[in-house]
Amino acid sequence: MSRPQYPAECFVREDLSECLAPETILDWGAEVTGQIVRAVTGRRTLKIDLAGRTLYLKLHTGIGLKELFKNWLSFRQPVFGARNEYQACRYLESVGIRAPIIAAFARSGGPAWKQRSLVLSDELSGFEDLETLSLRWAVQPPDGREVRALVMQVAAFARAFHDAGLVHRDFYICHLLRSTDHPESPLAVLDLHRARRFAELPARWRLRDLAALQFSVLDLPVSRRDWLRFVRVYTGQPLRRTFVEDGNFWRAVHRRAERLHAKARRKGLRPSAG
Repeated sequence: MSRPQYPAECFVREDLSECLAPETILDWGAEVTGQIVRAVTGRRTLKIDLAGRTLYLKLHTGIGLKELFKNWLSFRQPVFGARNEYQACRYLESVGIRAPIIAAFARSGGPAWKQRSLVLSDELSGFEDLETLSLRWAVQPPDGREVRALVMQVAAFARAFHDAGLVHRDFYICHLLRSTDHPESPLAVLDLHRARRFAELPARWRLRDLAALQFSVLDLPVSRRDWLRFVRVYTGQPLRRTFVEDGNFWRAVHRRAERLHAKARRKGLRPSAG
């Protein structure tokens, strides 16, 4: 029998050191069973029980050459494994922004496109994602104060997240969470496998995140005035100054959000315009 080899990188939190051995953690991740939360090519997410607690395990099995070339031909930076999410969550914890707490991380060696990797994180209990919250609005429409309060919470979170130098790259309301016990407290974020960190966030990445966010609320009772409140809180400046200095940027955000929305309608992912 061949001896197990240590991963190229590995982190196991101290409270799980008796459950997870670094030399076998990748094999453990491939074999462990749990509730499948999401499964796509090269990646799946499981909800598991370990050491008396609920954890989420995200497994990356390598994107393969076909997916690698597909990303390159589309001028998209491929995501090779769990390292992005591991680094983003650890960094957010260090700057006081709520995200899943990392319990373990590991990746194999070899070419990036066929590396195996995993990230294990604590459950964000007591939180509800904003998309789930907004689905209730179809049955029980919110009053204006509730919408305004939530818009300002999202704006404050987006500003803090971007000011920390991070871009999410899937910045939709389904990835933002609000505490059910303390709804006025700062939001949390998850699904950070595509996140990138910059010393200074480039405007094009900021634009893409904000457009994705606006796209995800275009079918909700969020008025133009609410969106202007978002801009004011996000920028921390009077609206007049913002639109004099950065009007082109915010118009570009809106145009991109509308293009995303039109594309989603064509694919049947959003209600049709009629």
